[in-house]
Amino acid sequence: MQNSTGAGWRMALRVVAVQAIAVLAASAVCLINSPAAALAALAGGGALTLGSLVAAWGAFAGGVAGAGTALGRLLLGMLAKWLVVIVGLYLTMAVWRLPAVPALAGAAVAAAAMVVSMRFVAQRSTTRMNA
Repeated sequence: MQNSTGAGWRMALRVVAVQAIAVLAASAVCLINSPAAALAALAGGGALTLGSLVAAWGAFAGGVAGAGTALGRLLLGMLAKWLVVIVGLYLTMAVWRLPAVPALAGAAVAAAAMVVSMRFVAQRSTTRMNA
């Protein structure tokens, strides 16, 4: 079997790890401005990174299933992801009163890291399968 749920789960964890590293780097850059900006970037990017982990868990938990069940898990995972992101950003900006621009920048960096890392992680996995 070339594409198992275990391989998908491992790929998702690699993407989440890349997102976390990118968010930490963005937070370190925001530390130049102020500690509050660094914390906001960490919270905003952390919300998106945690949402990605929740989506991966929702999509790959439960093992092998039929197409309808797999699609349902994927959609439920994405719904849970965006719920986590919205609640995280709400807490960051409205409840904790951290600066909005660094929080949104942290989330944007996490989203960009996901897109970029998916290209390299998927390419690396394909290369391994063909070898």
